[in-house]
Amino acid sequence: MTTVLISGASVAGPVLAFWLRRAGVDVTVVEKAPAVRGGGYPIDLRGVAVDVVERMGLLDEIEAARTGTRALTFVTERGREIAGLSTETLLGEQSIRAVELPRGDLTRVLWEATRDDVEYVFDDRITALADREDGVHVTFRRGEPRVFDLVVGADGLHSGVRALTFGPEAPFRRDLDACYAAFSVPNVYGLDREAVMMNLPGRSATLYAVRDQPVTALLSFSGPTPTLDHRDTEGQRRLVAHVFGGVGWWVPEMLVRMRGAEDFYFDTVSQIRMPSWTRGRIGLVGDAAYAPSFRSGQGTSIAAVGAYVLAAEVAAHPDDLPAALAAYEARVRGFATQNQDLAMSGARIVSPATRWQLHTRNVALRALPLLERLGVPSQGGAIARAATALTLPDVPRVAAPV
Repeated sequence: MTTVLISGASVAGPVLAFWLRRAGVDVTVVEKAPAVRGGGYPIDLRGVAVDVVERMGLLDEIEAARTGTRALTFVTERGREIAGLSTETLLGEQSIRAVELPRGDLTRVLWEATRDDVEYVFDDRITALADREDGVHVTFRRGEPRVFDLVVGADGLHSGVRALTFGPEAPFRRDLDACYAAFSVPNVYGLDREAVMMNLPGRSATLYAVRDQPVTALLSFSGPTPTLDHRDTEGQRRLVAHVFGGVGWWVPEMLVRMRGAEDFYFDTVSQIRMPSWTRGRIGLVGDAAYAPSFRSGQGTSIAAVGAYVLAAEVAAHPDDLPAALAAYEARVRGFATQNQDLAMSGARIVSPATRWQLHTRNVALRALPLLERLGVPSQGGAIARAATALTLPDVPRVAAPV
């Protein structure tokens, strides 16, 4: 194997590209956006994922981009504080290494680490794949057709590579009966390196302030998944405004800001669960293969770890691609599933569905500091266990071909 095409330049794609180049493989990354995407809400690297970026020599840069979030405060609809907790207490990060940083900062660091020896093709996408005896024949929307030894979809929840290879998304998507909207707003709330969340049964509104950047607003709600065209942005805005109409706290002001937000994003809260992530010379990694939903808090970490392991197995089986892909699935499957399962308990924290669930959640939040001092296991302990539930293999270093 000498040539690999990766679709997607967010997290999994550049991590995979970095380690494949280390193993002596020529890598091309195609990305439908016109450039590396900046912005986005804060994301987390935890446990084994921190080991991955440390092995890349990027940990210092990533640490320097920390959000420095001081606390997550839960409030009532009238703004009265229910509980204010450090992220370490809430997520159980005292026993593992963890870094929270803006998604745009992470993608920038990964891009800068790979741009000199990886071919990036922006503003293009794959439109057809044909896996033949001499390789995967790829047709692009803009570029000329090419042939690669391996094609990997690292192109997110609604993966185009997955659709072309495995068919429609519906059989693999597990909806968690919720939707969310995210967008940036000016910091008119007086927030400083903190997040504030207000919950009503089945609805939550969150403001997330990161250093001197715009505040990220997140509105999520439970209920049957609506049948909206993913391109119908105005319809999505109307739906969110309807669901949160009449809600107090900062929500009315958030809805006004939402109407003009250029980075408005709406989607279902969903996971991808597949019996296999590979077919022939085509594979999937990250959200394209095992999206856990933001409720798990582990999407970025799984993506980085999965990409690393895939590169390691390709390097370990340079003349046997089927063995490499089988080893990748075998090594990552349990890790991905354990982290995906966190979304079930995460929903009880970030989006209680009933008044009773909301009441019991609030009681538990108030008790967390005491329980921590008493050594009582928490949801955070489950996160720590899942984030460290894999031992990284080594990636052999091979001189890059001249």
